[in-house]
Formats: sequence, structure tokens, C-alpha cells
Amino acid sequence: MDFERSDTQRALLDALDTLLGRYAGTGRSREPAARGAYDHALESELRTAGFLDLFGDDGAGPLEATLAVERISAALGAVTPVPHLLVLPALGLPAHTGPVALAAPPAEEPGPVRYGAEAGLILLAGADRCVAAPLDPGQAEPVPSAYGFPLARVAPVASGQGAELPPGTAATVRGWWRVGVSAEALGMMRQAFDLTVRYAKDRTVFGRALGSFQALQHRLAELSVLLEGARWLVYEAAFLGAPAEASAVAAAHTTAALRRLTRETHQIMGAVGLTREHDLHLWTLRLQALRAELGGMRAHRRAASAARWGAAAA
Repeated sequence: MDFERSDTQRALLDALDTLLGRYAGTGRSREPAARGAYDHALESELRTAGFLDLFGDDGAGPLEATLAVERISAALGAVTPVPHLLVLPALGLPAHTGPVALAAPPAEEPGPVRYGAEAGLILLAGADRCVAAPLDPGQAEPVPSAYGFPLARVAPVASGQGAELPPGTAATVRGWWRVGVSAEALGMMRQAFDLTVRYAKDRTVFGRALGSFQALQHRLAELSVLLEGARWLVYEAAFLGAPAEASAVAAAHTTAALRRLTRETHQIMGAVGLTREHDLHLWTLRLQALRAELGGMRAHRRAASAARWGAAAA
């Protein structure tokens, strides 16, 4: 892996940042009409600019698509970047307009899914095969959410509903889903961390900047190490094509890091980030929704163990 971004990657991310500056961000996420709503305008702009086609682009690829997922989530883009940029192209499925939901069978992952009530398509990852099924509003029960994402419980997909994809596709969905949700979390964590560092520099207590106290410097340094570890684990998993072990390790580490980051950033900021007037909660509350996906940290760790030692244990 090259630890420096290429000229192509820098140009892509600069262009994406410009687009997100117009169609996403904290101001847009705070608009009453935008709260809990899927941003079709943002998706349209991303599609028109070609960002949703990065996975299979000759000049880009899965790593660039993962970088785009990270940036979209950091900017609080109210779209479903993981299925659009990673999962659908990895499965070789055609592009879908509008939100796409990702889910596992209820026996494995009970609970609501993001954009379940708005999605027109759901990808259900079973034991070996994936099912791509259409959804209508009657199949979803919206769930009240304080986590920045609209959530809904989706009725089980009936036998014969949708298209059953070939064997092995469930592993593809889980691998890229883990990479994608880790990239989403990474973008949000970086924003929350940077906001906290700025606060520590600007906030004065006892005549000194808050960040000048060594105890807080140590805590911020530890968060920085966790973030860098998550970043390179996610990038490596994307670069390798989301194999089971790499994607599960990246997701497990990232989920553990976001738990620590949420607690530390709010404590360092004296809980001011919990107020609606402050921006910190816009990222940290969304992180809690990501924390539960695909069974959460324990499921990621079990998947990593099974990928590394499962065959030997059998």
C-alpha cells in the first residue's frame, strides 16, 4: 500500500469536498426539512458528477470509492453511500436511484435498519446467498430515532420475493458492508476529533488553554492513535477487496475506537457537545447507529476469528 494519496485521489477528493460543501454539511443537516429525510438532491449531484461510479472506474476503484464514503459521511450527507458506492457495484448489480437498505436475517440481527422506510431496494445477506428485493412502504415500520438516521423495522422478505444472487454473494455483501460502515465511522470520528482539538485549543481555564494540560494531551494523543489505526485498517481492507478477515478486523477496531472517542470527546468538552446548539452530537449520535450494524463489535470480532482460525478449528 502507498501511504500517500495519488494525484488522482487528491483531485477526486477535492472535487467531492467542493460538491459536499454545497449540498451537505452541518447547516443543511440542521434544516427542519432535512432532518431524518433522504437527500435525493445530493444523490443526484453525486451521480451526475460520477462519484457513485468510482468502484468500477478505470481511473479509480474500490479504494477511491471507500475514500468517497468516508468524506460523504464526514459531511453528514443524508444518502446511503455504502450500498451505492461499494455493495451494489461489488455484486455487479445495476445502479439504483434512491435509498438502499442493508440487512441480515432477523435471527442474526434483530432491530431496525437505516432508511428502511424510505428504501425501494433491500439487500439481505443470508448465510451464503444475498437476496436483492424491492421494498414498499407497507413492509417497514418506522422507529423513533435520535441517532441522526431514520430507522425502521423491515418485514421479512417472503420466499420468492426479489432475486436470489449466486452462492458466495452474502460474504461479498458482509465484507463491503463492514468496510463501508467503518469508512462512515472513520469520517465522523475524524470530524468529532478535530472539533474537540479546536475546542481544547480555544477554551481557557485557570488562565491556560485547556489543551495545555498534559492529562488531556495524553487522552487526545491516544484518540489520534486509535483513529490512525482505524484509517489504515479500513484502507487496507478496501485495497485488498474486502476479504472476510481484513474487513472484520477493520470493523472491530473501528467500533471499539468510536466507543472510546464518543466518551472522551464529550468529556473533554465538558458535555457541551450534548447540547443541540453544538455540532459535536451531529456526528457522535450517528456513530451510535453505526456501532450496532452487522451485530456490532462482538459480531465483527467473531467474524475475524472465524476467518482466521475457523478452518483450523474445524
